[in-house]
Amino acid sequence: MSTAIETLQEHRAFGGVMGFYAHSSSSTGTTMRFGVFVPGGAASSRPPAVYFLAGLACTEETFFIKAGALAYATEFGLALVACDTSPRGLDLPGETESWDVGAGAGFYLDATVEPWSAHYRMGSYVNDELPALVEQHFPVAGARRGITGHSMAGNGALVIALRNPDRWHSVSAIAPICNPSEVPWGQKAFSNYLGPRSAAWKDWDASELMRRRPHPTTILVDQGTTDQFLDTQLRPEALEAAAAASGQALRLNRHDNYDHSYWFIQTVIHGHLSHHARALHGPGRRN
Repeated sequence: MSTAIETLQEHRAFGGVMGFYAHSSSSTGTTMRFGVFVPGGAASSRPPAVYFLAGLACTEETFFIKAGALAYATEFGLALVACDTSPRGLDLPGETESWDVGAGAGFYLDATVEPWSAHYRMGSYVNDELPALVEQHFPVAGARRGITGHSMAGNGALVIALRNPDRWHSVSAIAPICNPSEVPWGQKAFSNYLGPRSAAWKDWDASELMRRRPHPTTILVDQGTTDQFLDTQLRPEALEAAAAASGQALRLNRHDNYDHSYWFIQTVIHGHLSHHARALHGPGRRN
């Protein structure tokens, strides 16, 4: 059955089309917004799509406006997709009281605790509903998908790919929260969305998952060494330990003197899209 989308705006960019759209989501029970960049020539080539998940307090527009990725997507023959970071407009108790839980901070998981559980189902939204919608309405490949994300969403991208390796054929992350069960941001979010610490937390924690179920491809991670959240919130050493324990192929690059901002994302996004293009296009395409 066809699902309707509303076109909010479309712009010509780098020979392709940059558009923003809205639809009624069955996962969240709200209107969700998302953006799609389709490179030129997509109608005949049906490029694979890379899904970028944005971090705390961002929206579906942030990545497209700030990351400088469209020219590289055109170069590598990739479509790009980004969605909002949480449901909006629900007026749930506590939804707007802090910037790291609630609106703008969905953590890309499926909440199990009220009042969040009925709507904060971003894990299912990203894994199932959004790709089906994009592949229905846009000329992109349905058999090959990549996923990446920043900070909160770096954990989200890793978790979604690790949980669903048959659906996500390339994965990377930029300055991810690597072990949210053990840091303040993750503990606050998981307590609200999943309840008191339990085995359920491990199912939404990239390091915990990687120890049990490595992804079949090499995972790329970039991290700045002067990131203001490095020691208290991000802890990439936990991801390295998990990869060593499970045999996960992991390429974790540390970049001297880079912080947590979109300036860092702009610096490394070319490498991430190249990483996805190699995996998604296969050996027949040179990047």
